[in-house]
Amino acid sequence: MAYERDRKRRERRPPKRLTQDRLQEMALAYVARFATSSHKLQDYLRRKLRERGWDEDEGEFPDVAAMAQRYVDLGYIDDEAYARMKSGGLMRRGYGQRRVNQALNAAGIDEETRDAVKVGKDKQRAAALIMARKKRFGPFCLEEIDRKKREKQIAAMLRAGHSYDSAKAMIDAKTITAAEEWADPAEDDL
Repeated sequence: MAYERDRKRRERRPPKRLTQDRLQEMALAYVARFATSSHKLQDYLRRKLRERGWDEDEGEFPDVAAMAQRYVDLGYIDDEAYARMKSGGLMRRGYGQRRVNQALNAAGIDEETRDAVKVGKDKQRAAALIMARKKRFGPFCLEEIDRKKREKQIAAMLRAGHSYDSAKAMIDAKTITAAEEWADPAEDDL
């Protein structure tokens, strides 16, 4: 008897179908909680509609793009600000420009906005230095680097989105000081 009662508690009822008001509440809660792009909000709302379904009593299926545009118009979503934030965060973690562009593309940021937030060579070099330091590549490596290990380190830098020239320059730096000087933007001014 107790077993059946416990089993009934564990069985989940199917979620209620979404209404216009509930979908608006979910969109507002998502925008309030997460820094997001309009494309990511649309993906979230479409996923929720797939999972829970639409209440036919509400009438026609909601226009998710118009709902996201409403939040853009209200200023709750700013794709350019999101792109700057995401780009800066990835660069500070040591990722290269190509990897940053991939992340922004996945978030639905258009090419014009991606170009507007693109960082300069000095920040790309600084990101390569951060990655080399974090992963102990090149001059930061604690042991001798043979040819095979050098190639693996360059490949890892390339996968992280750095250019071949940057990866090669960082891995081939003889000392930590040489790597830091290469990444220093003041050195380009000389």
